[in-house]
Amino acid sequence: MSTQAVLEAPATSEAPPIPIREAELEDPVLEARSLVKRYGALEAVAGLDLSIRPGEVYCLLGPNGAGKTTTIHLFLGFIEPSSGRVRVSGVDVAESALEARRRLAYVPEQVMLYRNLSGLENLEYFAALGGRGSLSPDRLTDILVEAGLQRAAVHDRVSGYSKGMRQKVGIAIAIAKEADALLLDEPTSGLDPQASNEFSELIERLKDRGVAVLMATHDLFRAKETGTRVGIMRYGRLVTEMGTEEIGHADLERIYLKHMHD
Repeated sequence: MSTQAVLEAPATSEAPPIPIREAELEDPVLEARSLVKRYGALEAVAGLDLSIRPGEVYCLLGPNGAGKTTTIHLFLGFIEPSSGRVRVSGVDVAESALEARRRLAYVPEQVMLYRNLSGLENLEYFAALGGRGSLSPDRLTDILVEAGLQRAAVHDRVSGYSKGMRQKVGIAIAIAKEADALLLDEPTSGLDPQASNEFSELIERLKDRGVAVLMATHDLFRAKETGTRVGIMRYGRLVTEMGTEEIGHADLERIYLKHMHD
């Protein structure tokens, strides 16, 4: 697979070409090519080209209706593309959705867990569904603690968990599954600043392990702090993308607002 010397950004003064990094020489874990999803006359996703490699955290910004969640659902195989291709670790999602999904972990805005089961029991159940049923209760407990859940809460019912605690169980499921990629849809929505910061630290650890992360978010601050790249979507199109090392918080906000008013 050929590589370019630079990642080409749109021809604007705000986003100069970004030198390619060593990690970007690896094959992408998440890849969309000319991806389109139509609902009648509406193009929810319009010709999306996207590549996310191991250890990258790609934050997808945009208003409601921009196509962020639709993009995630296309990677998950929940919906079929109207045209184009989407791949996970080289597996074509349209041809082998279950095989592609085995390589993914997904944390939605509201993590759906069994409320009458404990955090440990939920992790044990979902780890078994993901083909990791051989993990011992002690190992699963360690994974929950690694994901930031307090050891004292591991055996408590999920019905008593805060949103941040449920998110940590979701991350623990991703760790136990040893997924190649993690898909996040508005993961910090409704979290207090401390819980949001803890969540970013978890993502940083997964990035260091080589997990590819695609995060749809409205949180520009967290995108800058957590992401390695950000892309801005509007009306189903990726209007610009840039490396977070190249911009400050104020620059990102200015560029985002400019595209919202164009």
